[in-house]
This record gives sequence, C-alpha cells and structure tokens, in this order.
Amino acid sequence: MRQVAVIGIGQTKIDEHWDKSLRELAGEAALACLMDANRERVDAVYVGNMMSGSANHQQHLGAYIADWIGMRGAEAFHTEAACSSGAAAFHTAVIAVASGAIECALAVGVEKMTDSPLPEITADLATAADADWEAGQGLSFVALNALLMRRYMHEFGWEKEHFAPFSVNAHANAMHNPFARFHEPVSVEKYLKAAMINDPINLMDASPIGDGAAAALLVPLDQARSFNRHAPILVAGSSAATDTIAIQHRKDALFLKAAYESSKKAYAQANVMPKEVDFFELHDAFSIMAALSLEANGFAERGQGPRLAMDGDILINGKIPISTRGGLKARGHPVGATGMYQIVEVIQQLRGEALNSQVSDAKIGMSQNIGGSGSNIITHILRSLN
Repeated sequence: MRQVAVIGIGQTKIDEHWDKSLRELAGEAALACLMDANRERVDAVYVGNMMSGSANHQQHLGAYIADWIGMRGAEAFHTEAACSSGAAAFHTAVIAVASGAIECALAVGVEKMTDSPLPEITADLATAADADWEAGQGLSFVALNALLMRRYMHEFGWEKEHFAPFSVNAHANAMHNPFARFHEPVSVEKYLKAAMINDPINLMDASPIGDGAAAALLVPLDQARSFNRHAPILVAGSSAATDTIAIQHRKDALFLKAAYESSKKAYAQANVMPKEVDFFELHDAFSIMAALSLEANGFAERGQGPRLAMDGDILINGKIPISTRGGLKARGHPVGATGMYQIVEVIQQLRGEALNSQVSDAKIGMSQNIGGSGSNIITHILRSLN
C-alpha cells in the first residue's frame, strides 16, 4: 500500500444557506479545494452525505456532484454512514489512492438540512438509530444521549455543571473560525441557564444542525510535492470500526467500543501513542459524547472525561486540545459533512493556519467521526511533514 497525502482543502461556512442548493454547497467546497491544491482534474470523487434522499429529494450524489464541478468521466460514488458519512468518504479516498487504483481522489462531505421542516429532519436523523428497538419506540438522538448522560452521571458521580467546560471551550475556539455557525462566547452561567431539551441535556450540550460542505484532495505521497504549493500532510492512520446500533445491546453502554477499536488500529498504523497526539477533533454532538470519546481513545481514565475538561486540559494550550475550531457544538453539525470539516480543521492546524486558535507546534492531529450513537466510528491520524 502506498502512503497517502492531502494536498488541498476547502469548506463553506456552516449556516442556513437558503440561497444555495446541495450541489452549489458541494461545488463551492470542492472548487476551493482544487484551487488550494493547484489542481484542475481528479480521477475520483467520493461524496459523504446522510439524508439527501429525504431532505433534498436527490440521490446518486457521486455523479451529481462530479457533473456539477466539471469532473464528468471520473469515478464517483456516494458513501453513507449516518453522521460519519463525511469521514467514510475520506476513508474511501484514502483506500483508493493507497491501493494504487486511483492517483488523485476528491473527498467531499455535504449536507443541506435547513430547507426541510425540523420534525422531518429529526425523523431523518433517527434513521441512524435502530428502527425497531429505538426510533420505533419514539427515541430521538437527543433522548438516547440524555439516557447515556444521566447514567454516566449516576455511575461516576458527576453533576450537570461539570460538563460546562466542553461547551465553553468549543464556543471560545469558534470565535476565531470564520466558517463556524456560531461566534458567541458561552460562560458556565449561560450553560447552566440554557433551556432544557431532554433532561439532563440542555441547549448548550447539543450541537446545531446547518448547511455546509467541506472537501480534501488526496494523492500518493511521492507525487505530492510536484504540483502543490503547500507542504503535504501525511494520512498516517485511517481506520473504521462498528458496534451494535441499539445502545441496549451493548455490553457496556458507557464505553464507545468502536472508538476504542478504530483508534487502536489508527494508532498502530501511525506508530503513535495517545500521548503523542497534539490535538483531537472529536465528535462532540453532545457533551456526553465528548467525555466518552476522550476515555475510549486513551486520553482519560474511565469516568474521568469531565475531569480533563475541568482541569483545562482540553484548551488550546492544554494537554489534549479538542474542538479547536469550534467542534460540532459551535462550528456546527451538518451531519454528512461533519467528518470532512474535522479533516479540514486538522489540516489547518498542521499547516499553522488556525489563527488565534492555533495549537502551538502541532505535528500530529487526530479526528474521529461518530455515526449513530457510536455504532460506526472512523478515526484518522494526520501528520505534518515539515
């Protein structure tokens, strides 16, 4: 297998884009990526998206986006893995280039959510849960995460306020990200006063939906320097793992086994330990997922995820900075695009382009995209070659 590098990135601002269609959003990110890489053609286009069929009445996204951006003739597919669809597209591109089947691959994540009524989007999101055992019983994803958070608080003795630093940190970092949905700081007081959605999850625990797209261009490492104005970023690890879809079927609902398995493989591929990772773009769709992710990936002991946040270890200058560009909580969560936003943000950090939320001397970055409530988890480790 060949080593793979990222030579270009592009993204749109996450917002309610009433004036842009699904393909226009994808095209904006894809063309920005091609311009960033100084590249005009690609051999393959892989599009990550969760709900275009229901929310936008459009399937066949591979050909749909390839046609729009002028890549007719290229291999093109749509990958779907619920909220981890974006990372699935990137993972597919990595495999295609590493195998030698493709020389230049474009991975795009896109989602257009705000054109549909909120009840319809809530129902669409619930299709990532088990239709028989969860969604069919009236459980939304907020409800599922509320159950996890309540059980976690009971098992490990945490109180509601102990989760506030996750939201405070994400919003502080988003202030410096022009592509983020929200540019509004959050205090502990504001967190505690936020409206309750599904006890114990309040508005400041939950990530906002939105419209957006992000993209990355991948080539073999040995070709990367020949046509790019940026130093290439090595894809050192790329791995995916699954768990049961229904939470009730897991041996331990408070341990993200798929996160543990995918990161273990990614660490081995990259030949690194958790302590060598400079920052972590985790999937903070809900505060409880941030805590569980830190634990499953080896950054915190079981039941001690909130402690890492309370001690300031997740801050930009902390031991393991997270949500460095706002995370899902403040940058936004256009579900099928989120994994690609994480990749773009890791590369921004490794290039030194993160402005006032730059992690000092960042060399190794990690992203992890979660599908469902932990049933499909994809981990990537990227390394700066400077």
